Amino acid sequence: MNKVILMGRLTRDPDVRYSAGESGTSVARYTLAVDRRFGRRDGEATADFISCVAFGRSAEFAEKYFHQGLKVLVTGRIQTGSYTNRDGNKVYTTDVVVEDQEFAESKAASQAGGSSYASAPAPARPAPSAASGDGFMNIPDGIDEELPFN
Repeated sequence: MNKVILMGRLTRDPDVRYSAGESGTSVARYTLAVDRRFGRRDGEATADFISCVAFGRSAEFAEKYFHQGLKVLVTGRIQTGSYTNRDGNKVYTTDVVVEDQEFAESKAASQAGGSSYASAPAPARPAPSAASGDGFMNIPDGIDEELPFN
């Protein structure tokens, strides 16, 4: 079985491209900064930076709603590969192929405390939003048309 579950923050906005051909499938690539359970001996937190790739509707969703600093939950599978670069060296890759992705915090918490892992590897976590005190995440504006039920 090959199953991965990650929760982390986007290090930058997703990079979305479209494959060649008639269908032009969308492909979104983004990196998640995932906190490690245990920090360094000096008490400083550490994170792993994990490459994720989403296809089709998942890629379009990421392009539309995901942005740097947003905390997301991703499930998928690990896929390894390799290619030969311009210098003739073999490069090995490891990506998480996204099967499902969702928001892991409310919109208010994201806007208030969404910090950037690109400049600081271990920022403090934002405080929970008072607007989401009922334990449910707020649905972002404009996502209604994406929901499978109405």
